[in-house]
Amino acid sequence: MRPFSYLRAGDVTEAVREAFAAGTKFIAGGTNLLDLMKEDVERPMRLIDINHLPLDRIEETPTGGLRLGALVRNSDAAYDPRVADRYPLLASALLAGASPQLRNAATIGGNIMQRTRCYYFYDTATPCNKRKPGSGCGAIGGVNRIHAILGASDSCIATHPSDMCVALAALNAEVRLVSPDGAEHIIPFEDFHRLPGDTPHIETNLLPGELITAVDLPNEVFNKHYTYLKIRDRLSYAFALVSVAAALHIENDRITDARIALGGVAHKPWRDKDAEQLLIGKSPERQHFQAVADAILRDAQGQGDNDFKIPLAHRTIVRALEQAASGTPQSQIDKRIA
Repeated sequence: MRPFSYLRAGDVTEAVREAFAAGTKFIAGGTNLLDLMKEDVERPMRLIDINHLPLDRIEETPTGGLRLGALVRNSDAAYDPRVADRYPLLASALLAGASPQLRNAATIGGNIMQRTRCYYFYDTATPCNKRKPGSGCGAIGGVNRIHAILGASDSCIATHPSDMCVALAALNAEVRLVSPDGAEHIIPFEDFHRLPGDTPHIETNLLPGELITAVDLPNEVFNKHYTYLKIRDRLSYAFALVSVAAALHIENDRITDARIALGGVAHKPWRDKDAEQLLIGKSPERQHFQAVADAILRDAQGQGDNDFKIPLAHRTIVRALEQAASGTPQSQIDKRIA
């Protein structure tokens, strides 16, 4: 790990003012950043500790939703009664991620900002356009079993690793930010992360010095017909090969609203709103779920080792929608799929 200076921010104003300098990173739980620093992937010259800022509360919003402070720990969010009752899809996704120890340290804001787990990104002896723009992508033509099948480019085929973010995409969450000039603004969650294009090193639409202060959940309840289904190599402490956050509203045996977001398949949580519309007015039957899976994956493309992800994603979408429709969400304690 390289030397760096350290500042404990006293308030949000100080944090964003100090963070505007080049080579500066915010640190809270540090569950991703410290790993990257140890591997010499991230080389910040200065860390700003934001753990003492008043951003660790879960509060009601004026519109009837829920606001999760950026420093709320993942485990606290997952077990908060308001989250578990009104947004169980999010609680389930949080409990599917990492390990209890990491969830106790990781924060909502840090989870959003975590970087890819691509082998080549972590290995500084290999080319990676995300780590060193213009050096190439070692995963293209290399070992790419865990890589993207949607939204990839000739520059990068990495995937976003978060479980929580998949649920937030399905729930139409919003990210609240504060800029170095003190201005506050909001980014819809679907616009926060970027596809790689030819600039895979720019992963979000966050501007230099901006700080995530909270995530807002809208006043919409999907607590009956939902599931978070995560397919991985082992039952715990593993990133998703494919995951699906599915939420439905069903009235009189007809689907009136559908949300489907995928993880493990793209550079950002993947959501296709046009495909979701195919379910509106339909009965919650397998044939309709298969049709929407076809639509979501119509442009999917494997890279060789990860070709299996395309049929796996199709089956996972269908199974997740069946779980949601029947009101039998995937258990994150007993992870076996019956």
